[in-house]
Amino acid sequence: MSGEENPAAEPAPVIDVQGDGRWMSQHNRFVQECKDAEPDVLFVGDSMVQLMQQFEVWKELFSPLHALNFGIGGDTTSNVLWRLQNGELENIRPRVVVLWVGTNNHEHTAEQVAGGVLAIAQLILSRLPKSKVIVLGLLPRGEFPNPLREKNTSVNNLLLASLPRLGPVQFLDMGGSFVHSDGTISSRDMFDFLHLTAGAYRTIATSLHELLLQLLEEMPQERRASLV
Repeated sequence: MSGEENPAAEPAPVIDVQGDGRWMSQHNRFVQECKDAEPDVLFVGDSMVQLMQQFEVWKELFSPLHALNFGIGGDTTSNVLWRLQNGELENIRPRVVVLWVGTNNHEHTAEQVAGGVLAIAQLILSRLPKSKVIVLGLLPRGEFPNPLREKNTSVNNLLLASLPRLGPVQFLDMGGSFVHSDGTISSRDMFDFLHLTAGAYRTIATSLHELLLQLLEEMPQERRASLV
């Protein structure tokens, strides 16, 4: 799963087909936030990350941890890689980075998607050698079993096997929480059978919050004096 021949591990900005420059504007805002904020936790990824901050659970569990949210809807591993290489890791030293991306990599194989996620995790660890990384597993999608679900499961299995070799990386897979015994997913958990409802976000956030507290407790509290 080397980046040399893997299109999912090649950094690329989003092509502005609509012509309104929204994606680049969001990226530039994040780069600016890096200059102004001192996050302990950085969330980065696609709409699964972006939408989390719309819910009460973000304010309740993650804002108190001095968390920044660098999620952009529709992003692939290539887009996140490009963003992190172009300013979104500058001037900040988060103690933990949460990465959640890959479900939008429709044109890539499971091996390529996993390689893309690994490339991002490697970049984070090389730029932020004192930080720890949490990679969230891709969620199942679609009301009924389907090939995309199978692909996301394959990505998760590959990540589970590969991530420990990188260093201080934790893998958290919550996908099993949402699939019923008959293989279906409820709109009460995923309103469009992809994005999460408030209740489903709470399920994921609770487990993630526990893991974050555990990791933050284990880490030296550098640069904390300036934080209120």
